[in-house]
Amino acid sequence: MTTLLYAHPVFGDHDTGPGHPEQPARAAAVLEGLSGMALERRDAPEVAPEAVARAHGPDFLGALLARAPEQGLCFIDTDTVMSPASPEAALRAAGAVVAAVEAVVAGAAANAFCAVRPPGHHAERHQAMGFCLLSNAAIGALHALTLPGIERVAVLDFDVHHGNGSQDILAPDPRVFFASSHQMPLYPGTGAPHEHGPHGTVRNGALAPGAGSFEFRAMWERQLLPAAERFAPDLVIVSAGFDAHRADPLASIELETADFAWITGAICELAEATAGGRVVSTLEGGYDLAALAASAAAHVGELQERGA
Repeated sequence: MTTLLYAHPVFGDHDTGPGHPEQPARAAAVLEGLSGMALERRDAPEVAPEAVARAHGPDFLGALLARAPEQGLCFIDTDTVMSPASPEAALRAAGAVVAAVEAVVAGAAANAFCAVRPPGHHAERHQAMGFCLLSNAAIGALHALTLPGIERVAVLDFDVHHGNGSQDILAPDPRVFFASSHQMPLYPGTGAPHEHGPHGTVRNGALAPGAGSFEFRAMWERQLLPAAERFAPDLVIVSAGFDAHRADPLASIELETADFAWITGAICELAEATAGGRVVSTLEGGYDLAALAASAAAHVGELQERGA
């Protein structure tokens, strides 16, 4: 079976201003990295408001989109920016994950990668933050639970920053397991190992600055993946951040490109064991353009090989 790639030109139009690390060139770098792969490419559709409301409540989307400027930039906080193209980009970023979930659950593809901007895993139920406007992975996970045959979903996050938004939205739902590996201390300051959520469905793996391949792989192999497998999800959603790469300017973890292929393969093995191989991945961080392109290619190449 094929691997689906969801993208859209508007992801390059979401303007964050000069010098911002979550820059429009990220979208082009990822697509360039994937350009030689035989993927089934689909335009990311806009998400339905009701799918957003499951994650963010009924009033969040309208209030967020109303803040977008007709020209120039609007700063939600120091790091989080909206431009005139941001509403469409945010709607299509979340919509890509929802569409990918529907396609993979329906058996139209083995797995999918959503090459989206803005990223999503820092957006909390009531607050856009950390470069993120909508919580793309969380929206996809809660939508998946409305589909036939999906009773349990795992969201696995290997971005170098803790997915505080995903945890905030998903931890109250016992049908969703959330696991994150991340550098600590680092923005946003959440994700301590003792945080397990009200239902024990949260696992956080903290990596010290300077940690590398050994610590990262051990964390997932010995702690996070076994906990996810015990949960026995029917679908796995991946928050694929590539900013733990040693070349990334925003953190101090020393991963190599090959580590992203390794974690992807390990996640796919988990999905094969419990979820019929169903994996949907969505882009989060990664701010060195060359490392981002290479790491995304390693990640999607492994998805493609596992889904064949």
